[in-house]
Amino acid sequence: MPYDSSRRLPIVKIADNEEFATNDSLAIEEPLEIRLEYGDAENRKTQNISVTMRTPGNDAELGLGFLFTEGIIKQPNDVESVRHCFIACTENKENVVQVSLKGGIEPQLHNAERNFYTTSSCGVCGKASINSIKTVSAYNNRSAENQVSANLLYQLPAVLQKHQKVFKDTGGLHASALFNTDGDLLLVREDVGRHNALDKLIGAALNKNLLPLDRHILLLSGRISFELVQKATMAGVAIIAAVGAPSSLAVQLAEEFNITLVGFLRDQRFNIYTQPKRILLSKYEDSY
Repeated sequence: MPYDSSRRLPIVKIADNEEFATNDSLAIEEPLEIRLEYGDAENRKTQNISVTMRTPGNDAELGLGFLFTEGIIKQPNDVESVRHCFIACTENKENVVQVSLKGGIEPQLHNAERNFYTTSSCGVCGKASINSIKTVSAYNNRSAENQVSANLLYQLPAVLQKHQKVFKDTGGLHASALFNTDGDLLLVREDVGRHNALDKLIGAALNKNLLPLDRHILLLSGRISFELVQKATMAGVAIIAAVGAPSSLAVQLAEEFNITLVGFLRDQRFNIYTQPKRILLSKYEDSY
């Protein structure tokens, strides 16, 4: 079913010291509960895994991507179905998504040692410790050495901006985009939470059987937090670029997992924080 991602509300606008009544589009933020169903046919269990504040839309991808990037499920083939909860829910049915695993598949719930309430501003609030975030990725030993040119990177933010549909109206959403190394846009997902936008993107990539993403470019519309690098690591991403700055811990994790990390990608410039060998400057392109 379609979901509204923004809502128009009345406001008082001030301009040149004058006030007037108008309407403004705001990004919708609502809670989503992610449930996990698993076990043998005769002994099925349902467990509430997380509540996250998100923008409605692509909820199935969000649920799938979240469970994968947190290391709770290992592969999309473990999943039987992902759907909104319309059974045994008394209210807000559209705000509950249930991921059902195939019979005999046991989730890695020991990777879920955290307070599972996350906000749109901080996806790692409540983690028991930093070590609990460092879930083991099936792709952490990959060492893709594909290169992309600086000239290609310069073009990506403008491409993403053209496809940020809800951001154009509200100015209040983050976006994650997936490009191939030729600069072709493959996927875009938006959300009020930057970690949710990436989980939606990775969930969509799982559905399309694109993983590992070691021959792609992940572009983020904002800053690069530790959790975003952790989620990218789980998906096998080799190149992360963002229009904002990384945190020190994000740089540390990217270096640990051989990820090229690019920040401040705008206005024909950027900083390379880790693994610069994958970025080819224009003055060297003719020699390759």
